[in-house]
Amino acid sequence: MVKPDCTRGTCLLIIFLIFFQCNRIDAIYRNQLNLATQFLAPHNAARAALGMRPLVWDWRVARYAAWYANQRRGDCALRHSNGPYGENIFWGSGSGWTPAQAVGDWVEERKWYEHKTNSCAEGQECGHYTQIIWGSTRRVGCAMVTCLGGRGEFITCNYDPPGNYIGERPY
Repeated sequence: MVKPDCTRGTCLLIIFLIFFQCNRIDAIYRNQLNLATQFLAPHNAARAALGMRPLVWDWRVARYAAWYANQRRGDCALRHSNGPYGENIFWGSGSGWTPAQAVGDWVEERKWYEHKTNSCAEGQECGHYTQIIWGSTRRVGCAMVTCLGGRGEFITCNYDPPGNYIGERPY
């Protein structure tokens, strides 16, 4: 059996590198948890206002959102992924957009939604809001990217199970 040649200095360097990587991974994880909380809070505030069950963060759905956001990094186009989840997308020019601003933009559509008739005010959009408050939706995952060439920021949230079925009320 060959013994690895590990001098004290080499071993210390290896230990340091392992420790550094673990700290780096921990920092990335904490950053992701913070981002998840920033997305979840405004979603659940909108649902709480209606007495609805809160959504939970789903890392599988968030990975899908991250995959799709990265597809839009090059053009920042407001195109839906047509994937297996419900989806809200947002684009903001410049930089510094926050999850709360994107979700707030979608929630603001509540002023155009009329539950009694299950419709939006004429000429207005309210589908982002109804997706957020869709009663059977339980899980959400979101992602944001800075678009290439200073084209702004693209944010997407995906919902599982999806909502916004034509002719059905969200709750």
